[in-house]
Amino acid sequence: MKVTTRNYRLEKSDYIKMALKAVLLQQWWAGLIALAVCCGAFWIPSFWWIFSGVLAYGLFVLFWWIQFFGITQLDQGKMLFERFSYEITSQQILMKISSREGMPLKWDQILRAKAGKDYFLLFVNKAQLIYWPYKIFTTDNERKFVHSILKNKGLVG
Repeated sequence: MKVTTRNYRLEKSDYIKMALKAVLLQQWWAGLIALAVCCGAFWIPSFWWIFSGVLAYGLFVLFWWIQFFGITQLDQGKMLFERFSYEITSQQILMKISSREGMPLKWDQILRAKAGKDYFLLFVNKAQLIYWPYKIFTTDNERKFVHSILKNKGLVG
């Protein structure tokens, strides 16, 4: 079976939010390090421990936000924000800009996926995301087929 979706373009602001959230959840341990620094105030009572821990975590988040915002401004990142339609099979994903132009993406290039309550989010790497809201699928059976492919490939639980 082949699923053909409607055209969809990922908005830059949505990309930044989703990518930042994904990286912060994946690197949750950075928050523990900042918390450990803040706990230094129990050892030597001082406001500077808490200030340093909060500042360090704030700079960590700012670093990743700048990375993802920068991708939206570069020519190399413009491809992420094109209007695509997708042809999804159990062998590959074909990202089509037009009826003649497209790029195949094998399923083994996808690191992981997340199935939300109204979307699929595929991670190619830390910076490249493929976001499929359910509204781009024409029928509910197509959405279920894509979910079963993701499950069979071991990308989503």
